[in-house]
Amino acid sequence: MRLSLDHELLLVTLMAKVAVAATLATMLVRFPWFRRILLTERRDWPERLTFAACFGIPLMAGVGTRLVLQYQAADLSLAGSFLAGLIAGPYAGALVGVGVGLPATLVGEYAALPCAVGCGFAGGGLREVCPKEEIWKFSPFFFTKLHRSFWRLLRNFQLDWQMILVTAPILLEVLRQSIGRRFPGPPMRLFAFAPDGWWMYAVVITATVLAVAIPIKIWNSARIEHRLAEQEKLLMAARVEALANQINPHFLFNTLTSITSLIRSQPETARVLIVRLSGLLRRLLRSQDHFVPLREELAAVDEYLDIERARFGPSLVIIKDIDPGSLDVIVPSMILQPLVENSIKHGLANKVGEGRITIHASQREGHAVIEIVDNGVGMPVERQPDGDRDHGIGLRNVNERLRVIYGANYQLQMQSIPGQGTRARIEIPELVISERATA
Repeated sequence: MRLSLDHELLLVTLMAKVAVAATLATMLVRFPWFRRILLTERRDWPERLTFAACFGIPLMAGVGTRLVLQYQAADLSLAGSFLAGLIAGPYAGALVGVGVGLPATLVGEYAALPCAVGCGFAGGGLREVCPKEEIWKFSPFFFTKLHRSFWRLLRNFQLDWQMILVTAPILLEVLRQSIGRRFPGPPMRLFAFAPDGWWMYAVVITATVLAVAIPIKIWNSARIEHRLAEQEKLLMAARVEALANQINPHFLFNTLTSITSLIRSQPETARVLIVRLSGLLRRLLRSQDHFVPLREELAAVDEYLDIERARFGPSLVIIKDIDPGSLDVIVPSMILQPLVENSIKHGLANKVGEGRITIHASQREGHAVIEIVDNGVGMPVERQPDGDRDHGIGLRNVNERLRVIYGANYQLQMQSIPGQGTRARIEIPELVISERATA
């Protein structure tokens, strides 16, 4: 026997039906593997079957809930089958239609299976001829654009896909209502609401359209959000790449300047510097990673210090205070060399006597803390960095990389006392080698 509901109960049921469709769409899109299926328009058979299973099983449960508990709002057989075909193709829509039609057929609703399969094929057929982006533009607020679409059709005889996407579920619902009225039972041949009056008939049709449009809107929002996140990652990677490429020429320029000053006065030292510089450059060219373990970064610093020791001799002393647990922490590549270079160039080059650089590395409350401390001449107060006004390309570059990678709260901290030395401090979130990832 067909349902005979008063207006208030029918309205509540239809609102609950739309809410069930929105809830199901929201739950599915939370799974990464389901989002991946939505991101591509060309899906192979495993992806289609996965979509049909993930979407069809909850729809089957909804039909079972209606049959067992008489909760009519859970039945989304028409909208679900059509939506599956519209998103994943005719065969996926037909599979979902078979899934939602079988339980109803077993209890005597013999028209449920062909109707659900037909809706799946209808959605899939519409997908085959409709531009894919037009499908994702289908919105719950379709009624606000209907007058423009209708006017465009009359004025330019231009086919408007949004009108077609709206019309398809309307016609399917009208067909279901007609079959339900034509074969009222017993037993009931096809589940359908029995609206009393033309305006309730329009409300039933609107609920069916919304049950299709709202999941599309939710899934499209997830697609857009994912694409924006991917573009943001690519943008960050490009900025890191540009900053990393800026460091190498800066370092190379300074080193070649030092070698030039030694060619005539100390040719043998200049030759040693060129050999070691070529080895360091060869290592940099081999490595394409933007992030490396701290042990590799310290090895790169050692190669640079070999060059500087050849210049300064025994007057340059290097002390390392490294927590063994911090050696596997992931740090941006070439983040320490500009700091060591700054200590030598601005702190120790003009110092009389022994110059000492101490490298500290430790782990503290989920962060890696790295400090470069020298006993050089320090910086005058007026030359010390203030906010973004750093005192050189190298340090400005390091500070910008930290802010791009880790956020505005992570910056290079400089403390300098004239005549006593300078301390450069980096504190970054701790990421160990087992979680290593490149930009």
